[in-house]
Parts: sequence; structure tokens; C-alpha cells
Amino acid sequence: MSKPAPTAASRFQAFDLLATLVAVVHTDGTVLFANAALEDAIGASRRTIEGSQFPGFFTEPHILSNALSGAGSNEFAALRYDAWLNRLNHDPIPVHVIVAQTERPNEIIVELLPLEQQARQDREERLIDQAQANKELIRNLAHEIKNPLGGIRGAAQLLEMEIDSRELTEYTQVIIHEADRLQTLVDRLLAPHRKPHVVGDVNIHEVCERVRALVQAEFPKGLQVVQDYDISIPEFRGDREQLIQALLNVVHNAAQALAERIKAGDAQIIFRTRIARQVTFGKQRYRLALELHVIDNGPGVPDSIKDRIFFPLVSGRDGGSGLGLTLAQTFVQQHHGLIECDSVPGRTDFKILIPLP
Repeated sequence: MSKPAPTAASRFQAFDLLATLVAVVHTDGTVLFANAALEDAIGASRRTIEGSQFPGFFTEPHILSNALSGAGSNEFAALRYDAWLNRLNHDPIPVHVIVAQTERPNEIIVELLPLEQQARQDREERLIDQAQANKELIRNLAHEIKNPLGGIRGAAQLLEMEIDSRELTEYTQVIIHEADRLQTLVDRLLAPHRKPHVVGDVNIHEVCERVRALVQAEFPKGLQVVQDYDISIPEFRGDREQLIQALLNVVHNAAQALAERIKAGDAQIIFRTRIARQVTFGKQRYRLALELHVIDNGPGVPDSIKDRIFFPLVSGRDGGSGLGLTLAQTFVQQHHGLIECDSVPGRTDFKILIPLP
């Protein structure tokens, strides 16, 4: 007895695991299958999309119609172009369209990559690669610095014991003090990689309130901290103290950038929490993720360091250590998350993304 032929849904169900938008289309334009990501993007159910004319979902339908016809007549194996995808009750979004043949006649796969999402994924991959490179750099640099430091400090102490002149002793004290300062800096660089991960249930709003209390105690006047919370966000497993430190570093960075506005009395930092659905970061797709925004009304991140703000020892202000954001990114990445930054004069938004269960 022969097995029944598989349905389109069963043949293509693996496409539902992809973050990219995928449709399987007949060469006449009829949609045979639409994956979950495409449903979410268009804002219509699979039942509505399947059986409809796929070119009709684009602002310029004739381009896709011609592409499907060309693929069906073997004019090409794959075609790429940029287009605008229409969405129900929303503005169209720019997408990169890939039209490719399958092994079945008259059956075409159309893959859509939202251009904003593609740019975001590229940026996230750069941030992840950057963080890994930072980690290796820090470890190697700390090792190279730490060994000579001990020798320098020890030699200065021995020299101090041999010197009778109080004036010369002041010089050895400077050497010892600076060696200790560098040792402290090295220890801070290595701290995130040494400290054990203490995992427990984390309520992100308790973390936010702890940081808010600390910041408002430090800046009691001139700085308003606004709470905009989504209280439906569930608890998740994580290291509470690490997340407090990560958020505190980000908020301190914002508060320091607001120095002039704090003096003027109109500085503002917003804590905003939201749930993001079907998001992709770190080359992985998550059903739910926490979005924690720290938004300030400061002057913005200088253009000269925008692409390097998470690098160690990079600071936009005099006297800054350049470690706060590096450590914050490290702590968040230890929770499989990521920190992003969008900044223009008058509005800087640090967005912390962490997967939710």
C-alpha cells in the first residue's frame, strides 16, 4: 500500500524554524506555503496568505510576477532584488527578495530579508565578534601588564629602603602608587571573567528599581528618572548582581553625559521595559526576549566613538576609565544577550536584549 503524498504544510514545516520570511509559490503567483515569520511580518494568518497571489503583497507586484515566470522557464536559478512588502494595518517595509528554483517544476521559494533586520543582524554580529576580540585582548593585555607590575612595585619598595632622602622617597611612592593603580585597573578588566555566575530567578523590575534608587541617591537634584514598565514580563534565570552592575554602568554612563542638563535641572533618564516577540540576535531566534531601554536626553554619543563605545578604555569624557560599557556588555552577553546603542543629539537609547523563557 503506497503512502499518501505529504501535504505542503508537512513538506515545508522546517521553514517555520527560520527567522527569515519564506513563501513557497507556484510560478503563476499562488502561495503554496507561508512560514510563521512571514505571517508575523504581513500581519495575516497562514490561511489568508496561502492560496492568494503573492505578487499582490508587494508595492510593485509586476517585478515578482516576472521573476516567478523567469524562474519557471529556467531563465535563471536564483534572482535577487530589493522591494517593499505590504503589511496589513502597517506601513510597507523594505525587504531583500531572493527568488530560487526548487527540485519540483513550477514550485519556487521566495525568501525575504527585511533590510532593517539584516542591517541589525550585521551590527549584532559585529558586536558579538567585537566582544570576543575584546575578551581575548583583555586577557592577553592583562597578563602582559601584570607580570612586570609586580617587579616594578617590588623594585621601588627595595629602592625606597635604600634611600635616605625624603625628597627621593616621594618619587618611589609615586612609582608604587601608579603600579597599584594599574593593578586595580587590570583586576577590574579581569573581574567579569573570574567571578562565578550565580544563577537565580530575576525580576527585571527589581533590578531597575535598585539601580534607580542608587542613581537618585547620587543625583538627588536635577535628574528625573522615569519608569515605563511592562509588568507582564516574566522572571528569568540569571545572575541578579551582574545584571544590577550592568544596568548601573549603563545608567552611570548616561548620568555622566547629562552633567550639563543636571546643572540646568532638566535631565531625564527613562527606564522602559517591553517584551519583544520572534526576535533574532546572536545568530539565534527567540520566541520572547526582554527589551530594557535606558533613554537619556543628553548630547548623544560623539560620532568619533560611536562604533567603539563597547571597546575597553574608550571613553567620551575626560577622566573616564572606558570600562563601564565594556563590563556591562560582558555581563549581558553572559546571559546570552546583547546591548545595542542608538544615539542622536538629544536622545541616546541603550537597549539591553535578554532571551526570556
